[in-house]
Amino acid sequence: MGSRGSTLALWQSNFVKSRLESAHAGLEVMLTVINTTGDKLFSASLAKIGGKGVFTKELEEALLDLRIDLAVHSLKDLPTTLQEGLHLAAITEREDASDALVVQPALSASVRTLTDLPIGSSVGTSSLRRAAQLRHLRPDLKIVELRGNVETRLKKLDAGNYDAIILASAGLVRLGFAERITERISPSVMLTAVGQGALAVESRTGDERVAALLGALNHRATRLATEAERAVLNALGGGCAVPVAAHAWLEDTQSGERLEIDALVAEVNGEGVIRQCISGEPEKACELGRRLAERLIAAGADRFLDGFEREEGV
Repeated sequence: MGSRGSTLALWQSNFVKSRLESAHAGLEVMLTVINTTGDKLFSASLAKIGGKGVFTKELEEALLDLRIDLAVHSLKDLPTTLQEGLHLAAITEREDASDALVVQPALSASVRTLTDLPIGSSVGTSSLRRAAQLRHLRPDLKIVELRGNVETRLKKLDAGNYDAIILASAGLVRLGFAERITERISPSVMLTAVGQGALAVESRTGDERVAALLGALNHRATRLATEAERAVLNALGGGCAVPVAAHAWLEDTQSGERLEIDALVAEVNGEGVIRQCISGEPEKACELGRRLAERLIAAGADRFLDGFEREEGV
């Protein structure tokens, strides 16, 4: 198994390793750490160094070179079009998909939500999606670039470099920092990243043995929801360079299961936000995602997207 070397990546890979070994008696999974471009250029903006693929390229090369049999990714880091010869063999059950507000200790007594942040507060984030929605919700806030692993970001916050930071709730929970969360921001307030909170296990197409082993890890509801979200992003042609958000979930109704999808495209400056939703049969997840992207474009999202150099196939 190939993994990035960050604390969170290793937690995720060891989680998958444990699940695999528990599901298959006698199976032993060996872990190999592979540094990616995103790990090496930890101080640069994601949009400037190549978007989503900077956290996955070297892992995918190791798969294709037969150095590893599977790679574990945060699904939100994975481009929507994979390299030829690779596929997503498993998507595990999703952790909380929401974004989390974390404030510095000096503000913890007075701030409980984004709304409570004092005017002019500095908020750290590395995400164009989060930054655009923050600017739309609170144009008075000062948005500041923030890179580094979870621990580094929390240390920067505690050192007083920021009044607050926005992180994925899932990463904080997995690393034991759930108590640091000031607010789990509802997707109705800040719509989440495509695939956020889910883990993906990538392997070689045609490797039936590995695919059979990984089948036990697939979570149907998460797979359907994230396939729909990724279909929205793919149809819009967006990556880290475009503020696109999407969140899908299964809803039980009197007439049966429905897949609900909520998505938006925003201007980087936060002035314009176009948001649409759609629902339909769960097994038509990808088709629903594409249709929702068409609705966004019909509503005018293309004027935001045209300001970016689109990533072909992403």
